[in-house]
Amino acid sequence: MEDWSKDLVQMLDTVTLMVDEFILGVAEGVQLFAEQLENSAIEIDNCWQELFEPFADIYLELDINNWEGETSFTYPVEPTAEIHPACIGCRNYHGQAYGGKLLVCGMHPYGWDDKNCPDWESN
Repeated sequence: MEDWSKDLVQMLDTVTLMVDEFILGVAEGVQLFAEQLENSAIEIDNCWQELFEPFADIYLELDINNWEGETSFTYPVEPTAEIHPACIGCRNYHGQAYGGKLLVCGMHPYGWDDKNCPDWESN
């Protein structure tokens, strides 16, 4: 009767050791994977820096503020009887200036020449 209890205890000890070895193996594998991933990330970062640093240097050397006619903000422009009269009351009118250039609408980016635009739609 004592033999089966000894065998059971021995079997449980063996299973416990095997589970411990398995967990340690998984932990070592995860640690190795994390180290390789970190090394790869460092290598990728170095490659990106090598690729883009020359472009960044060129960009920083440009004097963007001295570009003639450029502004860095947008502002609305309403149509009047003198400027874009065909757009008054049109639902397609966009009327935003970007960098100093007015976008009138999607169909006619620079506006329509006379008072009767073929794409005019009421608000």
